[in-house]
Amino acid sequence: MSPLLSAQALRERLGRPGLVVVDCRHVLADADAGERAWRQARIPGAVHAHLDRDLCDLSRPASEGRHPLPRVGDFLALLERLGISPASDVVAYDDAGGAMAAARFWWLLRLLGHARVSVLDGGLAAWRAIGGPLERDEPRPPARGRYLAGFDHGQVAGTEEVLAGLGQAPGWLLDMRAPERYRGEQEPLDPVAGHIPGAVNRPFALNLEADGRFKPAEVLRHEYEALLRGRPPDQVLLYCGSGVTACHGLLAMEHAGLAGARIYAPSWSGWVSDRARPVETGEPARS
Repeated sequence: MSPLLSAQALRERLGRPGLVVVDCRHVLADADAGERAWRQARIPGAVHAHLDRDLCDLSRPASEGRHPLPRVGDFLALLERLGISPASDVVAYDDAGGAMAAARFWWLLRLLGHARVSVLDGGLAAWRAIGGPLERDEPRPPARGRYLAGFDHGQVAGTEEVLAGLGQAPGWLLDMRAPERYRGEQEPLDPVAGHIPGAVNRPFALNLEADGRFKPAEVLRHEYEALLRGRPPDQVLLYCGSGVTACHGLLAMEHAGLAGARIYAPSWSGWVSDRARPVETGEPARS
């Protein structure tokens, strides 16, 4: 499956055996708003994955960031509850262009080696725009799936790897946060403002058109290649505030044909859990 699926393509596939649609809507300021919205109206048959409860493990230490990776056993149990097996075709959606938190769900499945997973391009807004039906009855639990797998931790970068990379020429580390957070002018969530030294800013919102769909693959490829400065994608790390919207950048790169980049999972919140680590503010120096 392509990493992105259009609303029309999903509409044509809806109801086919083996298809599982996952609603990943989440609001940082109200952790249960996404689940409430799913209960009120959803793409027919969609199940729900909660960012805080299902797609991360908030019991882990601060060094692993605000949204640490879930334990693999817990994530597999989630997939089974959602009716997902290794043979399932999975489509994840949200109402934030894939950033909160459909791309995160996509990435976690990819860590298991599950290739048959896509993000709904444009999310719920694109579905509504084509007149896609919405289900408003009480959600029915799906038939349980069965999933045995492990995370490929080689696709995840840790803090020691980032520390070892400091001093490289720009292009190896992309910061997906808003420019004002990258420059250190604002920091609404974490105790320290700024960015990891040497990181290049690429706000995830730049991956999208005005209607919330991803830019064409050739446009994204041109934009990302300019940031990487000749570096192959498999030598590139992405981070954000907590490891969630960084997945949006990974999805954009894959859509653009630039596969192989990895996520620095602790991201900025994990980096600044140790105040001894270096921090930069302002715009990066020109190389």
